[in-house]
Amino acid sequence: MKVLVLGGDGFCGWPTSLHLSQLAHDVVIVDNLSRRAIDLELEVESLTPIRPLGERLRVWRELTGHEIGFVHLDLAVEYDRLESLLREERPDAIVHFGEQRAAPYSMRNNAAKRYTVDNNVRATHNVLVAVVASGLDAAIVHLGTMGVYGYGWSGSAPIPEGYLTVKVPTPDGDLEREILHPANPGSVYHMTKTLDQLLFAFYAANDQLRITDLHQGIVWGTQTAQTALDERLINRFDYDGDYGTVLNRFLMQAAIGHPLTVHGTGGQTRAFIHIRDTVRCVQIALENPPSRGDKVKVFNQVTETHRVRELAELISRLTGVEVALLPNPRREAVENELNVSRDQFTALGLNPTRLSEGLLEEARDIAARYKDRADTTKIIARSVWRSGMETSPDLVKG
Repeated sequence: MKVLVLGGDGFCGWPTSLHLSQLAHDVVIVDNLSRRAIDLELEVESLTPIRPLGERLRVWRELTGHEIGFVHLDLAVEYDRLESLLREERPDAIVHFGEQRAAPYSMRNNAAKRYTVDNNVRATHNVLVAVVASGLDAAIVHLGTMGVYGYGWSGSAPIPEGYLTVKVPTPDGDLEREILHPANPGSVYHMTKTLDQLLFAFYAANDQLRITDLHQGIVWGTQTAQTALDERLINRFDYDGDYGTVLNRFLMQAAIGHPLTVHGTGGQTRAFIHIRDTVRCVQIALENPPSRGDKVKVFNQVTETHRVRELAELISRLTGVEVALLPNPRREAVENELNVSRDQFTALGLNPTRLSEGLLEEARDIAARYKDRADTTKIIARSVWRSGMETSPDLVKG
């Protein structure tokens, strides 16, 4: 299978590209290297050392004999080149990671908000238009987010996978309809993912595109079997306040003896998945695409849920590092439950990596090994959700 991986140089895109290449698929990465540019903007690097993409690809070829192609292209602004690429390559499938992925960064300032919308929405729509214009019947797999649902769902019934059956009262009785689960985005980034959903629904219905949308939880962990082959292939480990996901941030903080920074009460429940399971889920989605004329297939790409403060307490017990409570820069409920339906991937053979199994490996092999690369001035989250909110650098011990 020929697969274009859009955003294939990023945190999820890179290990997915290697995983698919290892399975003998013909992989071409399409990326504008914007994530590397954002490192320069934020003046912070991955805790792990990331080599230039050309070197990464050479090392992969030398170690495995597999060739991965690369096209430097901006999906949001270079539509004509994108359409030409699709006509030339004729991919069987497209994996779409080509979006700005961080909620805090999307709320950083007006420029970041505008960039996130301009990049994410235009990129996604350009991909859909180009697939239609080129006449391809390529399966499209998009990395979405659990954040499209928001965190207001309550009750014993789990959040369904994408769709909700509702009853609409009419004078002639109730009509039963299936609709997309109502969106409740909590940031500009999450808002772009909810807009993606509507674009997908339209193009699936109007042009019979075959689309799978993966509503993914927070990714933790760093390495897959492929990225662990050589340090020059190592994956990103972001720990800063804008791009570092909560569990990776805790692991890095523990490695250097910094208090574990919990924002607010830590009562927010979040969904998690290991990066190894992310690449496996993409593979499963590619192997089980919808048929032409089907509605968008939606998977909740989640393996477990945890409260933030419980994660902090777990790592504190393991490492002896204190927990610190800081003001919450987000607009969100102080506490929330999160019951998520995630049966489809399990039914299709996913055997997930549990946090209890991979936590010590991650702490030992990544956070502790590369702790000297950490810039402690980048630990505190400073991007805020509205004017008038402030995050204090002073730690309040909890």
